[in-house]
Parts: sequence; C-alpha cells; structure tokens
Amino acid sequence: MGTKPRTKPKRLAEKLLRIRVALGLSQPELVKRLGVEGEITFKQISKYETGLREPTLIILLKYARIAGVSMESLADDKMDLPIKLPASRK
Repeated sequence: MGTKPRTKPKRLAEKLLRIRVALGLSQPELVKRLGVEGEITFKQISKYETGLREPTLIILLKYARIAGVSMESLADDKMDLPIKLPASRK
C-alpha cells in the first residue's frame, strides 16, 4: 500500500443525489431501499450527497444495483449516468 491518499471521484456526490431523486426517495427511505438499516443512517446519506463522506464499496454497489447502473459509471468522473434512471419504487 502506498502512502499517497487515493484519488476520489469528484462527481460521486452529485450522482448519488441524482439516483435518490430519480427514485423519488427521502434519505430515510433510501436507507431502507439499500437494505442497510442499522449499518448507516440517513445522516450518512446526506454526507454522501454533499461530498463530506464517501460510501463503502459495498454501499456503492447497492446504489449501482438499485439504479441499474455499473459501479464504473458511479466512480468514473468521465462517465455520466444514463439520462433515464429507474423512477419507480420497487
């Protein structure tokens, strides 16, 4: 392992917010939809969406799955999310 800090995606926060809004979920509802009750709180979702914190890889994978997108599209700043994301609650 190196000593340099890892590069962080600059657009991750905006993408995570866009997913939640496209799904029509509040932050507490998103916690339930991700299936992570007891692991994270809606306050952590807020921090993800404002860029104050980054989700773990497992949480990021859950975001990707509920949005029907690849992890790469979330992590790669050069990639945009699809214009149409799932807009209905499942």
